[in-house]
Amino acid sequence: MYQGFVRIATAIPELRVADCAFNTAGIVDLVWQAEKENVQVVCFPELCLTGYTCADLFFQDKLLTNALKALDDLAMQTIMAQAAVIVGLPVRLGGKLFNAAAVLQGGHVLGVVPKINLPNGNEFYEKRWFASGTSCGEKEVTLGDWKAPFGTDLLFSDGAFTFGIEICEDLWTAIPPSAQQAMHGAEIIFNLSASNEVVGKHAYRRQLVEQQSARCYAGYAYASSGAGESTTDVVFTGNGIIAENGKIVASADRFCFEPQLTVAEIDVERLRADRMRNANFGADRSAAAYRIIPIEEAHPCALELKRDVGRHPFVPPPAARDESCHEIFSIQVGGLSKRWTHTQAQHLLLGVSGGLDSTLALLVCVKTCDKLGFDRKRILGVTMPGFGTTNRTYANAINLMKSLGVTPLDIPIREASLQHFKDIMHSAEVKDVTYENTQARERTQILMDLANKHNGLVVGTGDLSELALGWATYNGDHMSMYAVNSGVPKTLVRHMVDWVAHQLDGASAEILRDVLNTPVSPELLPASGEGTIAQKTEDIIGPYELHDFFLYYFVRFGFSPEKIAFLAAHAFKNDYTADEISAWLKVFLRRFFSQQFKRSCMPDGPKVGSINLSPRGDWRMPSDAVGWMV
Repeated sequence: MYQGFVRIATAIPELRVADCAFNTAGIVDLVWQAEKENVQVVCFPELCLTGYTCADLFFQDKLLTNALKALDDLAMQTIMAQAAVIVGLPVRLGGKLFNAAAVLQGGHVLGVVPKINLPNGNEFYEKRWFASGTSCGEKEVTLGDWKAPFGTDLLFSDGAFTFGIEICEDLWTAIPPSAQQAMHGAEIIFNLSASNEVVGKHAYRRQLVEQQSARCYAGYAYASSGAGESTTDVVFTGNGIIAENGKIVASADRFCFEPQLTVAEIDVERLRADRMRNANFGADRSAAAYRIIPIEEAHPCALELKRDVGRHPFVPPPAARDESCHEIFSIQVGGLSKRWTHTQAQHLLLGVSGGLDSTLALLVCVKTCDKLGFDRKRILGVTMPGFGTTNRTYANAINLMKSLGVTPLDIPIREASLQHFKDIMHSAEVKDVTYENTQARERTQILMDLANKHNGLVVGTGDLSELALGWATYNGDHMSMYAVNSGVPKTLVRHMVDWVAHQLDGASAEILRDVLNTPVSPELLPASGEGTIAQKTEDIIGPYELHDFFLYYFVRFGFSPEKIAFLAAHAFKNDYTADEISAWLKVFLRRFFSQQFKRSCMPDGPKVGSINLSPRGDWRMPSDAVGWMV
């Protein structure tokens, strides 16, 4: 295992019914393909040594003997392979026949797991040939010259991760065996299956795999029989599905007549992080004990990930973006609606700068007004131009408020700031942090005093990314009476504004599009000679897409800086060098730890996603904790 990742595979071999030698050859070929891919565990379909559709041939001694010989041949032909190999075969024990899965590695059979739930209706009639694994009290099975542990109580572990096995119908039951396997430590479940195709079944099958992996906080690999099975009455199309905690990360092509190997990595550390955070995980663990069968660690070296690592983990995929943005916006509006009606304030007040954050906050305020049936004039949008305010952002702020029908107020802060510099004996020529923060605090003072004057509620505009980095002036823009954007990271703010722009038309939509094209800036330093923004946030603290990526994996899963850098290098390999990623990660970690004091007294605001930094909710951290670096 490297950086918490385990590389696994599902394999759908070429198959002939009842031809064990032919089937073994196909399995061996795929095992060696898996070896070239540095796979650690490879799973084949149910009864793949014989074929699932042998029917009454399972009563023939010749077939059962050939299956054992095939298992022995497979072990010998893969003796130099490092991967653990899971194959299906019929196994005789105690006068009964079992539909079983055998685990092989290094030329040895390490354990045999029988199927528990046998389908016996419609096109399936397994109870005609097989017994349930729960009907056997034997703990060991003899397979020719092999003796191996046998039972439904087996888990397999190389010390770095643990996996369990269930077979086909086991997944389709009300309480799949994998549930208890996960409760007892299995982090990846392998399912050997023979599931035929009928209309609608494929979508349901995928949902089962997704849901079981989610309920178990586990990786789930599903390998189902392919086109070589008998088509006397049903058709098998070869399903290779690999899921991780509710999301399918890789899948094979159905209706493919060629052998298929589907490879993906499972992030075991990510699964453990979710399990650790769920106080109920493992609470319903049964008293039954599981035997842990040791396996050897396969391919213990650094790997290049095959799975996709999304660059923007906070941003929903395009197919779900409309629904997700609508839900997030509704949460923001719902939170502000409750706070407004509870306080019985007459007005909402917010600073409108023409930037992304204040624009989203303004849109939330407008929608809240509409939801409550209030006049939009009750929203007081305040522009407070300072030393760095540019014509572009100022015009966008004014014009957007006019197009939305809110009440605009314009209160320049230059003279007040100069007076303050004089009061504290600070030269206006020294454009340092005092120069910048004076403006931020002056704006906040204006908003708070206007709220007193107009019986209003000050709505904060700062976002989740700024909270993480401490990119806010303490008791300046850091403070408000309700912070509607506090759960929305910067990369998502952009998509939210874009989403609203598509709901509107006319002047408002055009202004929003220009806001989206404006560089992110606090505009606290004087503009350049051409009147353009001189202070670009991402030039100072780094790209927000990187910081949001760091934030997600640091807070959501508690990953180490080394692993975060590893993931970022994969996700942004075409955009940033490893040195650039490391440098900005150091900035993130330094600021995240040093700026906790601002989050410790942050205003109320709605949580909208899986990550929130409120000290009353998801994130409790001492303000004087010592940080660590990559």
